Amino acid sequence: MRLRPQPTNSTAWARAATAGREWWEWVSLVSPFFFWGTAMVAMKGVIPKTGPFFVAALRLLPAGALVVAFAAARGRKQPSGWAAWGAIAAFGLIDAACFQGFLTEGLQKTSAGLGSVIIDSQPLTVAILAALFFGESIGAIGAGGLVLGVVGLLLLEVPALSVEGSNTSVWGSGEWWMFLSAQSMAVGTIMVRWVSKYSDPIMATGWHMVLGGIPLLVISVLNHDPALNGHIQELTWSDIVALGYTSIFGSAVSYGVYFYNATRGSLTTLSSLTFLTPMFASIFGFLYLGETFAPEQIGGALLTLVAIYMVNYKSIIGEK
Repeated sequence: MRLRPQPTNSTAWARAATAGREWWEWVSLVSPFFFWGTAMVAMKGVIPKTGPFFVAALRLLPAGALVVAFAAARGRKQPSGWAAWGAIAAFGLIDAACFQGFLTEGLQKTSAGLGSVIIDSQPLTVAILAALFFGESIGAIGAGGLVLGVVGLLLLEVPALSVEGSNTSVWGSGEWWMFLSAQSMAVGTIMVRWVSKYSDPIMATGWHMVLGGIPLLVISVLNHDPALNGHIQELTWSDIVALGYTSIFGSAVSYGVYFYNATRGSLTTLSSLTFLTPMFASIFGFLYLGETFAPEQIGGALLTLVAIYMVNYKSIIGEK
């Protein structure tokens, strides 16, 4: 009888190292969506004490400075010329100021989980804009996904408007502000190709966060947000940790890891993981804030997530 050779110590170590690398790659792939989802919960808990625009500015300014410093340390070229700075400023206005401002305004009036689902519907708008501006085709299944996505968003938003009463305008709906936030993010996604023509994409990412955070800080002052109106001393250590987590992990680290993964793997696979963001936001929103969905909103959330998959279906199949 032939005996099977026993693995040597070097073989065992090699297997352990391979398993460790695979585990670390999985963690790095999932971590941005975990940070984004849990940052929604952290922001939701601290906004009443600080004000929405203060949180939005604090999420952008330190994180943007960190990204710029990181890019400079890696030898990335600083933007130069009116075209580069003009493109970054426009990018910052739409993708940073409008996106984060609408998000924090809406988060005051809706749950972190529901808001995350609405924001992560932005691939539906991206698909339409990409077809209009870049001639990209999404196919019949993708078109069906767009229709299904509209139905899902209506189920998410209409019940909230009904509960709030007929005297409440659409501008008083948190779901509406989240929808505007999603559209801002979608337009920002389309703008990335244009901005990258004039400057390094990582530098542009950092500077657009800084430039987008400045008007939000000004609005926070004019809006008399509590944090800038003599109430910042009322923040507890847990509030400070939540703000730090939102800025460092919910912005700088998550965007850095996301773009790192985007340069070395499948963009479609990475995009398909956006499903994880509302899942993490819903789980931690339930655990820490006691948030729940109405039955219609659960159905709308499921339809919206299925619609996002359908819109990406052609790309997913093409890569297999």
